[in-house]
Amino acid sequence: MLKAVILIGGPQKGTRFRPLSFDVPKPLFPVAGYPTIQHHIEACCKVPDLKEILLIGFYQYQPNDALANFISDMSQQYRISIRYLQEFSALGTAGGIYHFRDQISSGNPEQFILMHGDVCGDFPLVKMVQFHKEHQNKPRITIMVTEATRQQSLHYGCVVENKENHEVLHYAEKPSTFVSTAINCGIYVCSIDVFKQIAVEFSKKQENYFSCLSISGDNGHNKYVIRLEQDIIMPLAGTGKLLAFHTTTFWSQMKTAGSAIYANKHYLDLYHWLHPERLAKNTCTGPKIIGDVFIHSTAIIDPTATLGPNVSVGKGVCIGAGVRIRESIILGDAIIQDHCCILYSIIGWNSIVGSWCRVEGTPCDPNPNKPFAKMENVPLFNMDGRMNPSITILGCNVHVTPEVILLNSIVLPYKELGQSYKNEIIL
Repeated sequence: MLKAVILIGGPQKGTRFRPLSFDVPKPLFPVAGYPTIQHHIEACCKVPDLKEILLIGFYQYQPNDALANFISDMSQQYRISIRYLQEFSALGTAGGIYHFRDQISSGNPEQFILMHGDVCGDFPLVKMVQFHKEHQNKPRITIMVTEATRQQSLHYGCVVENKENHEVLHYAEKPSTFVSTAINCGIYVCSIDVFKQIAVEFSKKQENYFSCLSISGDNGHNKYVIRLEQDIIMPLAGTGKLLAFHTTTFWSQMKTAGSAIYANKHYLDLYHWLHPERLAKNTCTGPKIIGDVFIHSTAIIDPTATLGPNVSVGKGVCIGAGVRIRESIILGDAIIQDHCCILYSIIGWNSIVGSWCRVEGTPCDPNPNKPFAKMENVPLFNMDGRMNPSITILGCNVHVTPEVILLNSIVLPYKELGQSYKNEIIL
C-alpha cells in the first residue's frame, strides 16, 4: 500500500503567475481544460494499490470554496480518498510533510509519492514506483531526473549519479557553475523511514534556534522550515540511500503564465494516447479544428470560427463568427466577438474581446534546435527596464472594445481598454 502527497504551496507563492492567480489558486488554474493538479491526480490514480492522496499547502480552507469543491469533485470522480492538510504557515518542501508525518504514515504505507504542484508532464509514476521497490539497497528517496542543456541546468537541482546502479553521488541545488545536465524534476518516491532523516534535521533546527534565540531575536518561524532539496537530499547524496530514475517524457516547470501555454500544448498532445475523447473533432455543424483543441461541452462556438492548434476553450465561453484562435487558453465565460484574432494569449474569466480585435503574444517555447532544452522562465523586465516579449494575458472581467490591437501586454482585472497597447502592463 502507498500514498501520494502533492505540495500545492499557498497564496504568497505563485506571484509570477499573476494576474491569473488572483481569481483561482494557482494549482487549480485550468491547463488543457482541467485544473493543473488534476493531471497530477490522474497520474497518481494509475499507480496500483494507491489508497490516498494528500494535498499539503497553506491556502486557507473554507467549506464550499474553490479548493474544497475541487477536492470533493476529485474524490467522487476518481473514487479515492483525497484530503487537504493545511500548514499553519509555509514550512518548506520537507517541513510540511514532516509536520503531517502521522497522517502520511497512517495505515502503514510502504512508500509515498511526493510531487511538486508547479510542475507538469507525462509522469511515469508506475515505472518509478516499481524502480524504487526493486532496488536492493532500499533507498530512502528516488528522484525523477530528466536532461537539460548545460546552461539551463544551472537553474535546477543537478544530479551526479553512478550510471551502473543509479545511486546519486552528488546533488547541487541551482549551482553557480556547471555540475551535470541531469536535473531534478520535483517528483519523488520516498520510503517511510525518510522521516528519520527529516527528524535529524528538525532537531538541528530546534537546537540552532534556541542556542541563537537571545542573539537573533528570531520570531521562531525558521525553526520549523525544512527544505527537501537542500536539507535532506544533499546530505543523502553519496550514502547509497538516494537513487535517480531517468525519464525522457515531457516535463516542464510551470512558474509563469507563459509556461501555461507551453504546458497546454503538451497536455493536449498527450490526450491522443490518454484521453482521445477530450479532443475536439471537425464536424459538419461545428467550427474548423486544426490540430489539438479542447472545447468544453458548454461552450458556444460559431461554425465559421477556426480554432487550433493547441487551444483550450473553457466552460460557458462564447466565440463569434470568423474568429481565429491558436496557441491560446480561453477561460470560463469569456466572450470573443466576431472576427477577432487571438494568438499566444490567455483570455481571463468573464472577459469580453470586441469584434475585429487582435490579441497577440510572443511564444516562449524552448529552442527546438537544442536537444533537451527546457522552458525559459524569463523575468518580466529586461536589464533596460523594458518588458520582455511574452504571451498576452487578460485578467478576469476585462473589456476590450472593438478594433483594438493588444500585443505582448498584461492587463489586470476589471479594466476597459479603449485603445491599442504594445509591451505594456495595464494597471
